[in-house]
This record gives sequence, C-alpha cells and structure tokens, in this order.
Amino acid sequence: MQNNIQDIVTEIEKLKEKLKKEIAEQEEHIAYEIHHGRVHFSDETLKNQKEKITHLFKFLKDAPILHILSAPIVYMMIVPAVILDVFLFIYVAVIFPIYKFPKIKRSEYIVFDRHYLGYLNFIEKLNCLYCSYFNGLMNYTAAVAARSELYFCPIKHAKKIAYTHEHYYDFIPYSDVSDYQNKLKECQEKAQKKE
Repeated sequence: MQNNIQDIVTEIEKLKEKLKKEIAEQEEHIAYEIHHGRVHFSDETLKNQKEKITHLFKFLKDAPILHILSAPIVYMMIVPAVILDVFLFIYVAVIFPIYKFPKIKRSEYIVFDRHYLGYLNFIEKLNCLYCSYFNGLMNYTAAVAARSELYFCPIKHAKKIAYTHEHYYDFIPYSDVSDYQNKLKECQEKAQKKE
C-alpha cells in the first residue's frame, strides 16, 4: 500500500515538472531576461508596459472606499510577519545544524521581481512587494516546518487536513504501531538528506 502511495507521489511530481515546462512554453513570447538577479526588458517591451499603466489618481478614484479604508489592516500584518521572519532565522540558524537538516534557501521562497513591471503604478508595486514577502515567507515557513515535522513527528493525522507538504506522504500512518521506531528513524534520515 505504501508503494502505491509513493508511486502516486512520484507521478504527481512528474506532472508538476510537466506543468512548469508547459507554463514556461506559454510565457516564451514575453520578452525579458534575468541578469544578476534583476529582470531586464527590451526597450520596446518597457515602452509597451508603461503605456498600460493606471496612473495613481485614476487608480485611487476607481478603488472602492472599503478597499482604501481596509488597507491599514492588510498592511499591519507586516509586523507579525517580520517578527516571524526573525524567529525563523534564529530557528534555522540554531536547529538546522544541530539536527543536520540541509539548508533551505530563503531566497528561493521570497522573490522580489514584480516591481520591475512597467505597467504597475506605485501602489500596485508596493502591493506586489508586500505579497511577495508575505506569501514567500509563509511558504518558507511551511518548508522549514515540514522538514522539522519529518524529523520530530512524522505521523499522519487521523482527520483529513486541507494542506499537506511535500514530506507528508512519507509519514507513518496514524495509529500504526508496527515497527514505529524503525520507521521514525527512516523519516529522521530523510529529514537530514538533501533533496
């Protein structure tokens, strides 16, 4: 039964790679290059983008009043996010070397590149920076937590959960006491392996 699950997980991973390739092919017509981490557009593409910009006055005039009034609530989430980021930095710096977990690159999760788009006004760029940071941080947090869970408590839940991370299908079935210690050791070894 575990082999069937692993086969399905492997098939899902192959499909994810196929999807990435398909998306890349679909986006080939968009002319940009990345040099030293910065996105560069051709002059013609940039000119085209700037023609499509919604200027600030029109943007604010067209925005629903509730969107404008709720903006401080949206943006105040930056405070707990930065606090989480600091504590996560400490956790990764201390715990990962102690338990020999491979490094998870924060820069692969928190990516700032949308602000290069010429068709976004200042507020839209600010929104994109915020979303890139916040969502990237949440995904990075999930990756760190997944690695930790694989080592410390790799047991599936009895109840179905809405989100499962990449290691979840390697977990020990709920209430499966047979050979628990050996299975736990296998999971801990996986947690220490580079992907």
